[in-house]
Amino acid sequence: MSNPSVIYEGASQFELGTLDGKVINYNFDKILLYLQVKGKLMFGKNFKIYNEDHQLILKLSSYFIQDREFALKFGIDIDKGLLLSGPVGCGKTTMMMLLPHLVPHKRKYNIVPARNIVFGFNAIGYKMIEDYCDAKDYCFDDLGVENIGTHFGKDCNVLGEILISRYDLFKEKGVKTHCTTNLNAEEIQERYGERVRSRMRELFNLVGFEASSVDKRL
Repeated sequence: MSNPSVIYEGASQFELGTLDGKVINYNFDKILLYLQVKGKLMFGKNFKIYNEDHQLILKLSSYFIQDREFALKFGIDIDKGLLLSGPVGCGKTTMMMLLPHLVPHKRKYNIVPARNIVFGFNAIGYKMIEDYCDAKDYCFDDLGVENIGTHFGKDCNVLGEILISRYDLFKEKGVKTHCTTNLNAEEIQERYGERVRSRMRELFNLVGFEASSVDKRL
């Protein structure tokens, strides 16, 4: 059996862990090194991993490599999706784009800006909501920045409706949904209502950057 934790980037080889039978023992220092290299390839030479984010990256990495026992130590359920929160520019979207590369053999999710979904709803209506009620995994990026949708004069909280439908898919088929957001729990409830927030508790692991995280885009 080949070792899925051995990743090739061009002529370079990165061995993120050792294979023991059917179990991979990952090494976090090697994961950080790989993420630093992959991040520069994806986002440019100025990309860097900040020391203050190491604990969060360790937590997220345990989720992506599906280390159930280690993830539980952080209160992470690997069968749920991720709701990654934090201030503007702290690196939420970057992490959700980067971390799946730790497990190139695993199923990927599509990252879709929440505001683009609402733009689509305004143009084609409820079919846009139906399009995201399938068995694919998605990451809805920047949840909460989108406007209320309007189609033929009727308003709709588009992402709220999609999240309720995605909750049903999760309960019935285990389909995962991920989100990034700048909102805190109270703002989510104000934006989407208690009905959606209560489902989000079951749908997501709540993981966040520190409120003091710097804007890494500056």
